[in-house]
Amino acid sequence: MVSDMGSTATRGVLVTGSSRGVGAATARAFAARGDRVVVHYRSAEAPARELLESLAGNGHALVRADLSRPDEVRRLADEAADALGRIDVLVNNAALFLDPAAAPEGGSRRGDHRITDVDYDAWVRAWQTTLATNLMGPANLTWCVARHMIATPPAAGMPRGRIVNVGSRGAYRGEPDVPAYGASKAGLHAFGQSMAIALAPEGISVVSLAPGFIATDMAATLLDGPGGAAIRAQSPFDRVATPEEVARALVTLAAPDAEWVSGSVIDFNGASYLR
Repeated sequence: MVSDMGSTATRGVLVTGSSRGVGAATARAFAARGDRVVVHYRSAEAPARELLESLAGNGHALVRADLSRPDEVRRLADEAADALGRIDVLVNNAALFLDPAAAPEGGSRRGDHRITDVDYDAWVRAWQTTLATNLMGPANLTWCVARHMIATPPAAGMPRGRIVNVGSRGAYRGEPDVPAYGASKAGLHAFGQSMAIALAPEGISVVSLAPGFIATDMAATLLDGPGGAAIRAQSPFDRVATPEEVARALVTLAAPDAEWVSGSVIDFNGASYLR
C-alpha cells in the first residue's frame, strides 16, 4: 500500500456508518490528516454527534439517512456535497449484520438465519433487509457520489475521486449463520471491481478492503465470552484487528497517489483466512 502522508491538501470525505466502530475510527483518521468529514448515521444520533464534536479540524458535518431507502441515499449524497463543497472520497462502510427481527423466536439476538433453523418468512426478511442496506445502499450511493465527482472539478492537483468499500473475509470463507451478510459482501466486492473499470476513465479509483474479525464495541460480548479465545486464535497473531488499524488501511487506500490499487479486493485479516 502507498502512504498519504506526503499529501496535505484537505479533501471532502463521506464515511457511511460512522457513528461507532470502524466508521468512527475512519472519520477520526481522515479528520486527523486535515480532511473535512461528513459523519453519517441511521439511528444512533447521540454517538454520531459526540463523534462530530470530537473530530480534529473544522468543516465537518452530520447527516442522517437510511441506506436501504433510495430517496434517502440521494438526499445523503446531496447534503454531503452541500456541506463539503465537493466529495473527494466516499467510504462505503455502513453494513447491517445484527437484525434481531430476523432471529427465530427465542434464538440469537444476532439475527442468525441459518437455513436449517429459520422459517421461510424470517429467511426472506433477513435477505431483503441485509441486501437492501449492504449492497443496494452502497450501489445507489456510489451512483450519486460518482456523478457528483464527475460533474464537480477537484481542487488543483487532486484526483477526481476515491471510493473505498468495506467488504469482509466472510465473502470468501462462508457465513452459514448469516448467509445474507456473506453474500452481500461478496456482491460488494464484485460491484467495486465493476465500478473500478467503469469509473477509471473518469479518474476515479474504486477499491475494496476485506477485513476479518474486528474488536468493535458491538463485538465485545463475543470476544469477552467463552468463544473469544477461539476467535482470536483464528489468526496466528492470536488477536483480532482494532478499528484504528482498519481505519488506517482505508485512509491509505483513499490516498491521492493510490490510483493503481483500483479494482483490488485486499485481504485484511491477520492471516486468519488465506485464499
